[in-house]
Amino acid sequence: MAGMKMRLRIGLLATGILLAGVASAEVCTTQSQMTAADRDALAAAARSLAAKVQANDVSGLRAETVAEYAKDFNGIGGVVGSTSGKVKGGTPIVEQVYLLDGTQLKRGADGSAPDAQFFCSLNKSVTEADFMISGLLPGRYGFAIVDVSNGVSPWRLSFLLRQEQGQWQMAGFYPKPLSAAGHDGLWYWTQARTMVAQKEHWSAWLYYQQAESLLRPTNFIQSTHLEKLKAEETTAAPPALSEGVSPEAPLVVKAADGAEYHFTGLGVDDSLANDKIDVTAHLNVEQIGDPATARKRNADAMAALLAAYPELRKPFHGVWVFAEVPGQNPFVTEQAMSDIH
Repeated sequence: MAGMKMRLRIGLLATGILLAGVASAEVCTTQSQMTAADRDALAAAARSLAAKVQANDVSGLRAETVAEYAKDFNGIGGVVGSTSGKVKGGTPIVEQVYLLDGTQLKRGADGSAPDAQFFCSLNKSVTEADFMISGLLPGRYGFAIVDVSNGVSPWRLSFLLRQEQGQWQMAGFYPKPLSAAGHDGLWYWTQARTMVAQKEHWSAWLYYQQAESLLRPTNFIQSTHLEKLKAEETTAAPPALSEGVSPEAPLVVKAADGAEYHFTGLGVDDSLANDKIDVTAHLNVEQIGDPATARKRNADAMAALLAAYPELRKPFHGVWVFAEVPGQNPFVTEQAMSDIH
């Protein structure tokens, strides 16, 4: 795991959109290259923030957050509340810190914050950690990765920090679990490879998704490890998924009675904390209808999906179906594999 962390090639995107036309790279310093004072200050700030998350100390976190986010803290406060119970009682371990010097950034003529790019050479090797941040105010930044395990389920708390009057303050918070159904990302990656060898490409494709979700520190980080995983996932994808699954390119499954189901997304879920993860399927429908009709349609869609791809029954606990109409709340049901006929 430590080796994987040192191979991180990070692309940090504030909105998840790859930036283009960044004029020049700012200065990045990895923890092995920064001064002891900088390294200790960043680590101490990250531990302090992690401890406040554990204690569900929303007001304390707000006091240590940069002004533009502290003024409207409801969203972050909600995330803290849902995360604190999962990391309570664990010991925060700072796994990695980066120092990102954006003091030379210039605002646009209209006062807008510029886009920034940071290239971090890890241990003077060819491996880099590349941060690309959209709309970054000029300043001195840090990025810290903190792992917390309370003996139940390990979690990762990542923080973007900005130095204000000599103090490190939170400028972004990215919590996520490090396991699903009791297994970490490397386990799912290994299982996916085994499934590919056994010609179980549908199951492998979904296990690769779970592996990627657990191994990616945040939604806006890329790494050489993850690029390799993604390449394997693409190669292993069944022909029907070679172009992905989306509203523009749905997966069409025909049931025995001739009914067609248009799935616009397939994924995985661990919210029920069972011994296996679930399959998630987003179903495009013309109208939700009454609850009884919607529930039966979801159940029929599950049955059709498993009839078409029976290999999914063994490695997964069950199936979630999200029946969706644009502009309306989805109708969501879940059933265990043994209950889907």
